Amino acid sequence: MRYISTRGNSPAQAFCDILLGGLAPDGGLYLPESYPQVTRAELDAWRKLSYADLAFEILSKFIDDIPAADLKALVAKTYTADTYRYVRNGGNPAEITPLTQLEDGLYTQELSNGPTLAFKDMAMQLLGNLFEYVLEKRGESINILGATSGDTGSAAEYAMRGKHNVKVFMLSPNGLMSPFQRAQMYSLQDANIFNIAVTGMFDDAQDIVKAVSNDAEYKKQYKIGAVNSINWARVAAQIVYYFQGYFLATRSNDEQVAFAVPSGNFGNICAGHIARQMGLPIARLVLATNENDVLDEFFRTGVYRPRATAETSVTSSPSMDISKASNFERFAFDLVGRDPAVVRELWAQVDKGQAFDLSGTDFWAKMPQFAFVSGKSTHADRIKTIRLAHGRYGVMLDTHTADGLKVALEHRLPGVPMIVLETAQPAKFEGTIREALGQEPQRPADLAGIEELPQRVEVMAPDAGAIKRYVAERA
Repeated sequence: MRYISTRGNSPAQAFCDILLGGLAPDGGLYLPESYPQVTRAELDAWRKLSYADLAFEILSKFIDDIPAADLKALVAKTYTADTYRYVRNGGNPAEITPLTQLEDGLYTQELSNGPTLAFKDMAMQLLGNLFEYVLEKRGESINILGATSGDTGSAAEYAMRGKHNVKVFMLSPNGLMSPFQRAQMYSLQDANIFNIAVTGMFDDAQDIVKAVSNDAEYKKQYKIGAVNSINWARVAAQIVYYFQGYFLATRSNDEQVAFAVPSGNFGNICAGHIARQMGLPIARLVLATNENDVLDEFFRTGVYRPRATAETSVTSSPSMDISKASNFERFAFDLVGRDPAVVRELWAQVDKGQAFDLSGTDFWAKMPQFAFVSGKSTHADRIKTIRLAHGRYGVMLDTHTADGLKVALEHRLPGVPMIVLETAQPAKFEGTIREALGQEPQRPADLAGIEELPQRVEVMAPDAGAIKRYVAERA
C-alpha cells in the first residue's frame, strides 16, 4: 500500500514513512493510492470478531510494511478492556465501543471509554504504540507538534507520555477549553510533555502547526512529527469503529445503517466516508456542526468559506470551534475525482483566506453518490437535546454528542438504524450539564479533583517564529 498527497507533488510513500511525517512535503494530506475493498465474505467473517481482531483485519489492508505478527501484537496491546475501562449505560466492556439503544433504530456509540474520556483515545492510543515501535526499529526520535481545541491534546499526551524517543509540544487556545480539559493536559508532569497555551483561537494554533510542517528544513532538523488528524494513521484507526458500530446495530450484512457525527476538523466523519468507500453498507453520513457551521454550509450550498479568527464563535461544544477543517481536503480530493491539480487550485484560494464554490460544477453534481447530509446546532439546541436525552432515554450526553443527536433526529431514514457517534463523556463539560439538568455529571473516581492538581503550561502569543524557537530549545 502506497500513499499519495492530495496535492500531487510529493512522491508516494509507505505507511511507516507517512506515520512519522504528518503533512506531505507539498502541503497536502496523505491518502491511499486507492481504497481497499471489503468483500461480503470478509464482512461475514468480521461480524464475529473482537474489537482488537477487527482492528487488525482492517488496518492490515492499509499497513503492509509492519510484519503481520508485530501489527497484531500492537493492536492487541492497544484495544484492551483495561485501557477502555470507562464503559457506561450497561454496555459490554469487551465490545470496547458498545452501543446504547435510545429507542428502536436509534443508538449512540460509546467512543469515549479511554483514559481521557474522549473519542480521540480510540486512535491516539494506537498511534502512541505505533510511534514507539517504528522509532525503536529505526533508532530514531521525534518531536511531535500538535494543536488541540480540547480533546486531541490530552489524548495525544496520555498516549505519548513516557514513550521512548518522543517529545510532545501541544498548542491549545488559552482559556477556551473546559476546566476539566485544561486540567487533563496541564497537570501532566512527564518530562517529555510540553503544553503551550496560545493567546488566540484553535485556528491560530493549527495555522502555526501547518506553518512549521511546511518549513521543510526546520521540520527535518528538529524531526517534527504530527498527531493531529492530518496524520493518516489517526483516520485509519477510526475506520474500525464504524465497522464495529455497523455489526452491533444490524443482524446481517444485507442491512444498511446511518451515522451521525459531530464534526469540527472533519477527521472523524472522514473515516466514515472511507469506510463507506471500502464497501461498508452506510446509507447516509450525517454531519453535525455547532455555531461554527463552515462544513454545514458547504454540504448545503457547495460553498467552502473558512472564517477569520474573529468570526469563530466560542461555544459550549468547544472541540468544534473550528473554521478551517484540515481533513476536509481529503474528502475534497475524492469529490473532485482525485485530481491534485484541482485541489491545489482550491486550496490556493483557502490559503489566501478566500472561499471556493463548487455549486453548479460537475463535481457538485456527483455529491449525492457520497451520501452526505448536514445540519447545525446552537447552544439552545444542545441544552434542549441534553434535556431530551436525559428525560426521554435516561442517558446523559456531552455537548458535542448532543449536537450530533439533534441533527440526527432531523435526518433519519425509515427502517435504517441511526448511530450517533459519542465524542466525549459529560464530565468534561460540567458547566453546560449543570445548566441543562441542574446536576453534576458523574466522573470516574480516579479523575475526581483533577482540576486541583498542579498545572504546568507556557502561555505564548500565536507567533510561529517564537514557538519554533521554543521547540528548538527543548527538542
